[in-house]
Order: sequence, then structure tokens, then C-alpha cells
Amino acid sequence: MYDYLEIKELNDRYHFGTYRRLPVLLVEGKGSRVRDNEGNEYLDLLGGIAVNALGHCHPKVVDAIQQQASKLIHCSNLYHIGPQAHLARLLLENCDMDRIFFCNSGTEAVEGAMKLSRKWASSHGRGGKIITMEGSFHGRSLAALTATGQRKYHEGMDPLPTGFATVPFNDIDAVKAIAGDDTCAVMVEPVQGEGGIRIASREYLKDLRDLCNERGILLVFDEIQCGMGRTGHLFAYQGFDVVPDIITIAKAMGGGFPIGAFLAREEIASSFQGGDHGSTFGGSPLASAAGLAAVSSIIEEGLPKRAKDLGVWAIQRLQKELGGSRIIKDIRGMGLMIGVELKRDGKEVEDMMFKRRMLINCTAGHVLRFLPPLNISREDLNEGLDAFIKCLKEVDRHE
Repeated sequence: MYDYLEIKELNDRYHFGTYRRLPVLLVEGKGSRVRDNEGNEYLDLLGGIAVNALGHCHPKVVDAIQQQASKLIHCSNLYHIGPQAHLARLLLENCDMDRIFFCNSGTEAVEGAMKLSRKWASSHGRGGKIITMEGSFHGRSLAALTATGQRKYHEGMDPLPTGFATVPFNDIDAVKAIAGDDTCAVMVEPVQGEGGIRIASREYLKDLRDLCNERGILLVFDEIQCGMGRTGHLFAYQGFDVVPDIITIAKAMGGGFPIGAFLAREEIASSFQGGDHGSTFGGSPLASAAGLAAVSSIIEEGLPKRAKDLGVWAIQRLQKELGGSRIIKDIRGMGLMIGVELKRDGKEVEDMMFKRRMLINCTAGHVLRFLPPLNISREDLNEGLDAFIKCLKEVDRHE
């Protein structure tokens, strides 16, 4: 068994200082619960930041990984890969896209989507500018970071890549003002995650679709956090009745195992020819087996609808019991992607929940974020909400 102090010392000594780690060493998980090295149990309401949609160690995912690891862990994409082909069919048969490219992470999916957009634009005599939204988060690589509409992530990273423009979220006029022949794509998260659980309006997304059609621009939906059942449909766009040209997915897609992808309509995907894009590890036998088990389970267990129903119930409960709070600015969400925005910094509440052995997250400085497993029991979610409501009321009393 690992010793917490030993592991902390090793991390402090050897790891880059990029993470603000909570003082706990997690070693085991099952369902919506995790345990530390001392046997203490925590209720995971963050789900590995929307990764553990099936909870921890879902039996079908564990079995798929074990079975595949005993046969073939890796071979390159120079050869046909069985689990990859079946995962591609499963995903594409459940959405409006025609082609898929597998990679290893959300950032890589975004990079691939942007690269495809520019290749398509080049063949159509257009420029390569990509328009993104304030408050967005698209990844940590330099290009994805530049696309991210939060200046704090740009600090100290100059010179950033060119060809990006950022406009206010949910503001169609701002997009219209700068979308021209120099523009290849508009990229938007239907529900912003890191930006504070901010939801795009249906009208806004429909207007974006119409604008892109009118001006010959691609519409890219970043569903890395809000996709794979979290907002009430397998793909988030399906809840807005707007079909994009390209979609990026990752996080929950592998049930905890790293895998990502971008999907596109045929006429867009055909812009990529042999050698235009590639990945050493993308869609490996092991990753694809995990992804196939995870996505199949999400669909077969009816988890998108369950997320929708549980989310409505949870938000209504929070609004009912915390509606009069002096420190709450807003309570919002879609499915099991819920944010409680405070009028003050939210780190104190995150720490209070941690002391009660409840794992949530503060994002955008003042938004408490809930991203629990989609199969979390109502009893577990209710227990988490009980603790959260008590924490908020305690803070409220001392304001």
C-alpha cells in the first residue's frame, strides 16, 4: 500500500509544479465512490472531470481492458484494428457524421478538427481563421490554447499561433461582424465546462448554423466535456437540434481510458488525403476496446436519458433550497453537468466539501461544478446535495 507522505514528497520533488493537488492519495474506486490509502471513502461528484461517466471500474470496461490486454495492446494504424472499426461504426451509427479519426485526448481531437477545417478551407479558396468564444476551453497545446477564450491561459505563452479570433459567447452579432472569406470555421462548446457551465441558447446555435451555411464556413462543436450522454443525449448537439460539420469528443468515451476522436461529414472528411494526419497511439486495440465497452454501456444502460432526468431533479432541488442565498448568483446546468455560480470565490466551498469527503470542483474562480457519473444512484447524488446545501448555508450565515 502506498504511503501518502512518501508519494507527496516524490511528487513535490520530481513532478512539474502544475497541479494544485488536494491532500489525499486515492488508490481504489468502485461506482461513484473512491477510497484513499487509509481506507477513507469519498463520494465522487466530479467524475474525473467528466471522464468517469460510468463511475469507477465499470465491470464491462474492466473486462474489455483485461481481455484485450492479454491479446494485443498496441499495433500501429498501418494495419487494420478490430475494436477500432467496431467503435467507429457504433459512434457513427448514433450520430449524423460520416467519418471518424481516433486520437488520444480532447486536445488532440481539437487540433485535428482545426487542421481539417483549414485543409477544407484551403481547397475551397478560403482563409484559415477560426472563431471561438469567450469563456471557452479547448485544450493545452499551443493552438488549442490560443483557441481557448480565457486570457489567463495565454499569459507567458507568446508568441501564440495566428489565425484565431475570440468573440462573446451567445452573441451572434459578434460572430457576424468578423466572419468573412478569411474564416474557415466557428468552434463552440454547446455547454462550456471550464468556462463555468454556461449553456448556449438554441437560438444562438441555430443562428450560427444558418450563418455558417450562408457564408460557407464550417461549424465545429467541441463536445469533449458535454458529450457522451452527459447533457441528456449521446451527442450534445442532439439536444439542440443543430447538426455541426465537425464534432470533437474524448473524456467519457473511454470509461477512464485515454481516447479521443473528431468526427466529420463526408464532404469535409474527404479533404484529408493519405498522410495528411496521423497518430501513433490513436485508436489502439486497447484504447478502442475500452471505448467500445464504455460507449456501448452508456447506450445500453440508457444513461443519457437518466442524466437528463437526474439533472432536472438535482437542479430543481438546489434552486428550491438555495434560492434565497445571498452568495449565490445562479444555479444552472444541463443533464448531469451542473454549475452553482457564487458572488465570491468558490474555493472555500470546494474545501468544505472535501472535508466532508465529497469531491467537487471550483472552476472559473467562482462556479462550483458537478460532473458525477451518469449512473450515480439517486441516493448517492442526494447525499452529495445534502452536504453541498449544508456547506452553502454555513457560508451564507457568516456573510
